[in-house]
Amino acid sequence: MALLTMLSATAPTWSAPTPAVALPLVSPASGRCPDVNGAGTTNGTAVVLWTCNGQSNQKWSKPIPPPGSGGSGPCDIYSEGGTPCVAAHSTVRALYGSYNGTLYQVRRSSDNATRDIGVLAPGGFANAAAQDSFCAGTSCVITAVHDQSGRGNDLWYQGSAQVPGSSQSSPAKATSESLTAGGTKAYSLYINPGNSYWRDGHLTGVPTGAAPEGAYMVTSGTHVNSGCCFDYGNSETTRKADAAGAMDAINFGTQCWFGGCAGSGPWVQADLEWGLYSGGSQSWNTNQRAFTSKFVTAMLKNNGTSRFALKGGNAQSGGLTTLWNGGLPSGYSPMKKQGAIVLGSGGDCCKPGGGANLSAGTFYEGAIVSGYPSDATDNAVQANVTAAGYR
Repeated sequence: MALLTMLSATAPTWSAPTPAVALPLVSPASGRCPDVNGAGTTNGTAVVLWTCNGQSNQKWSKPIPPPGSGGSGPCDIYSEGGTPCVAAHSTVRALYGSYNGTLYQVRRSSDNATRDIGVLAPGGFANAAAQDSFCAGTSCVITAVHDQSGRGNDLWYQGSAQVPGSSQSSPAKATSESLTAGGTKAYSLYINPGNSYWRDGHLTGVPTGAAPEGAYMVTSGTHVNSGCCFDYGNSETTRKADAAGAMDAINFGTQCWFGGCAGSGPWVQADLEWGLYSGGSQSWNTNQRAFTSKFVTAMLKNNGTSRFALKGGNAQSGGLTTLWNGGLPSGYSPMKKQGAIVLGSGGDCCKPGGGANLSAGTFYEGAIVSGYPSDATDNAVQANVTAAGYR
């Protein structure tokens, strides 16, 4: 139940744990709790201060708005945890409760015209109908995924005028996969070999060197391969394989870099350059597990000097599984991040005159954050993702 309006602005301030379940409120001034007189439930029932006893008539909750109705998004959660998003991307929904900008850009083949696709409402889901109308009678590709953080870290396809690439590089088709989220239609960024996206963000907030960093993405366990490398995260500004620790990106696929893998994946691993790491060494991490569900949450966080963590979960329900939480591999401390952002390929990919991406994967949403997120923040982001209603 909501706190009664008789607790006005002139009353003492109240503190309570994070909302979602009914919990007691406590007045810092008196140490007592608001208590519903006689455990009444009718309009006009008095609320009095009383010694805290944990009974139901002293427990209160604040309704949490559903995703897309102005409530917190993943990047609001990260910010509240002291690890703000420096890049936020999605073709499906806003990642801030107040975001009312564009999510991505499509280009149609009939006349090469482009259109930015936004959200249906602030903090809400993609306006897929706008894409359908614009692309009717022709085909469309996704040329860019816009950054919602306000830092300008838009991801353009490798091969575009903004990010020149190899002749084999091209933008992903815009209509390869539709889905529903928040009860409305949306499209994924459905990456096949040849498709990939990139941005040099080292001057616009993306962590560099040994600065701590976290990242998450929602992907799919049903559209994967063993090609190198379906990544999302921090990569080289040079688009070359520069050194151990030059990358700090989530990898999701069936590639087994050092051998010894158990099963056939797909797995959440860390692309730290010069190898995909399932744990803290080149030996296979026995805590790894495959994530084969239609929608998968993948997380990576790295303090830059001594430890990193990998987590995964079903993006439709449940919590996260910690796959690794320990030391960095030998030779990766300190990290040497360069601050570019890559999506869909490895770091040494797709330059003019070079090769093209070999991986397949699906991207629905993701963000890169400054700092090392807490486990509580990770869990809150996962809860927000599962509440988004991916179907």
